[in-house]
Amino acid sequence: MPSDRVYKICSATDWTDACRRGEFAGSADDRRDGFIHLSTAEQVPGTLERHFAGTEDLILATFDPRALGPGLRYESSTRGTLYPHLYGPLPTGLALATHPLRLGPDGRHILPEDY
Repeated sequence: MPSDRVYKICSATDWTDACRRGEFAGSADDRRDGFIHLSTAEQVPGTLERHFAGTEDLILATFDPRALGPGLRYESSTRGTLYPHLYGPLPTGLALATHPLRLGPDGRHILPEDY
């Protein structure tokens, strides 16, 4: 299920720290699972709802999957849906864009129009 963009959602603090190092080594969940969890554009809203509901100060980082190389694999996850997983660190310099994700009045994240 290749797509032309994949996304990483993480805390702004984690992203800032990763940028200083030049790579994102993964969240605690990523490290536990052995790969970095990514999402396609269609998956971002559901990922936010399931894993980040009510969480403030998040970053949505955009990547070209072709630039991530052979460590990127689309694998079956929840209900058989294929999700992009990166085996190895995520180079922050490859981010095409980063967007802060704020909570709206309804408590849900406001996604940028151009993500």
